[in-house]
Amino acid sequence: ARHVFNRIREGMVAHDPYFECKTDALGKLGFSSYQKCTAAIRMLAYVIPGDLVDEYVRMSETTCLMSMYKFCQAVTEVFGPKYLRQPTAADTEKLLATNAARGFPGMLGSIDCMHWEWKNCPFAWQGQYKGHVKACTIILEAVASQDLWIWHSFFGMAGSHNDINVLQRSPVFARLAEGHTPPVNFEINDHQYNKGYYLADGIYPRWSTFVKTISKPQGEKRKRFSQMQESARKDVERAFGVLQSRWGIVRNPALSWDETKLWEVMTACVIMHNMIVEDEHVESIFDQGFDYQGENIEPLHQDPATFEQFVQFHHEMRDWHTHLNLQNDLVEHVWDHIGNQ
Repeated sequence: ARHVFNRIREGMVAHDPYFECKTDALGKLGFSSYQKCTAAIRMLAYVIPGDLVDEYVRMSETTCLMSMYKFCQAVTEVFGPKYLRQPTAADTEKLLATNAARGFPGMLGSIDCMHWEWKNCPFAWQGQYKGHVKACTIILEAVASQDLWIWHSFFGMAGSHNDINVLQRSPVFARLAEGHTPPVNFEINDHQYNKGYYLADGIYPRWSTFVKTISKPQGEKRKRFSQMQESARKDVERAFGVLQSRWGIVRNPALSWDETKLWEVMTACVIMHNMIVEDEHVESIFDQGFDYQGENIEPLHQDPATFEQFVQFHHEMRDWHTHLNLQNDLVEHVWDHIGNQ
């Protein structure tokens, strides 16, 4: 929408003097912020080269490319703190209520990875960046909710890694281990749990913070649970699809030589994806009476976890007994509340 574009443009002008319309020594006006932002967004959305944009916005190819990279850097710095934030207490309450209505109390989202092909990967690095895709790729790990909002974005791991290796390096559970996240307490099948969980596919480990589908389920209850889990886990797959559809640059092979610029491009696309989700959300479907914008929530002033608490959390998180108990409780819960509907 136009007001979203104007909001982004105003943020760019206020943050980076590069986007200001200036005069040269002869008093002639230079390129405006509208031209630079339009060129950047068209290159990100439609994957068109700089020498094609120059005819549309009347700027040279070099200026168009520079505008795109400066645009991505500024978007990350200006809008990143809000649109890449960790869930607040109000956000967590909304996520828990929405997912409980779907049959998964305690669920915080769905987690998965996406590969972005890197066409111009340096030759000396290609062995590191080639994996099962047979092309040089960089991995994006993300957590998404039903409304397609991406709550967690971790980009930069080489394509030779798999989802487990990325998870070991990911900060997705860092704040939880340090005791800086809102508490999540819920009850399933008369059993109490104190950690939220994410829906994941089969490659992820048997941790208490993951709920996976059942391979070759036996019985109607387990079959129904597997259908519901696989259906709800598609949230993150849909988010990846919408992200690639809106920003074609992450759907096509990356042409930059600089890995830092690729991180800025991907992060900026995720931020603007969340801005569009916020602008186009349908309250009757997703919000269920919760304010999407949220209120100004004071930050949690919790004491940082001690080393013993940190170690204990990691032991509890990797407890496969809790993982199986949670899965069995969810099987019964889904069957009791949804059954054959």
